[in-house]
Amino acid sequence: MVAWSMATVDSYAAFLVCSLLYSLLYLPTVSLTNSLCFHHLPDRYRDFGRIRVWGTVGWIVAGLVVGQWLWHVHTPSGATPEQIRAAQVAGMADAFRLSGVLGVSMGFFCLLLPHTPPCPGWQKYAAWEALTEIRKQPLATLFLIAVPISCVNQLYMIHGAGFLGRYQLRLAEWINALFGVGGGGLMTIGQISEVAVLALMPWLVRRFSHRALLAAGLLASAVRLFLFAYVDLLPVPPIVSLVVAIAMNGISFGCFVFVGYMIVDEKTTEDVRASAQSLFNLATFGMGLFAGSYFAAGVARWASTGGELDYVRLFSLPMWLSLACWAAFLSLYPNDTRR
Repeated sequence: MVAWSMATVDSYAAFLVCSLLYSLLYLPTVSLTNSLCFHHLPDRYRDFGRIRVWGTVGWIVAGLVVGQWLWHVHTPSGATPEQIRAAQVAGMADAFRLSGVLGVSMGFFCLLLPHTPPCPGWQKYAAWEALTEIRKQPLATLFLIAVPISCVNQLYMIHGAGFLGRYQLRLAEWINALFGVGGGGLMTIGQISEVAVLALMPWLVRRFSHRALLAAGLLASAVRLFLFAYVDLLPVPPIVSLVVAIAMNGISFGCFVFVGYMIVDEKTTEDVRASAQSLFNLATFGMGLFAGSYFAAGVARWASTGGELDYVRLFSLPMWLSLACWAAFLSLYPNDTRR
């Protein structure tokens, strides 16, 4: 119900409070669902992708539904581009209402999940025990890189939809008819590619080391931002560059965050796995997103000239940060033969 209320608040302070409350309630469920899956699945490498992929499918459906809703309900005919954009932005409040309805439905569904009590540990507080384990390699490097790369991903999420929404006005009509408008629908290409990556994950993790997959995810993040920054300067149609760039998001998430979940589960003892998953989520979706929001705002101010946002500057800076994370990862992560 907190998500529903975010559609009607009319002050920044109220919206911030609702956002923080929603995040505090929602974020722990991510690590809990991962731990629940790993606890009950017989083979994490074979089975986890088959389960986790449906979360991505839900993301795709939600993005397309909202995009189509904005296209058919909140796009006035005969209006100027500025009026159309204003109407679509106002209509985005309906996404919070959809989130509220789905949240209540999922709350009732959780009552049907199998009973899974926590495993007893050798310390009273499992979080402290988990901290002891993640200070060892390769988890130390994984957590170290997770925070800055999450800042980069947060900048992409904050500015990507707006960039695509403005750009989408110049694209072919069939693009809007297929993906909707507002940029969010077009961004579901990233989730579509993520579905493909997760579907291939059982094959990938048995043929490539964790190090190689994590490095591929970091490099995909840099390629995504390079294509966004220089979309108008490349010798290919802009729609091709944009689609490839958005598709890189699926590779970035699937090969870094998703593989990261499996590494955390594999490299920690059974009694602290849930706490370790929570700490990984704290690094990526907690500290990373919090710091990333400030990072995105700061980069936007730096990239603005005369009140206009320079997208080359906006996306090139995090591109270089992604490359720095990639280089640091290759230097620090253990170079083992399989895992």
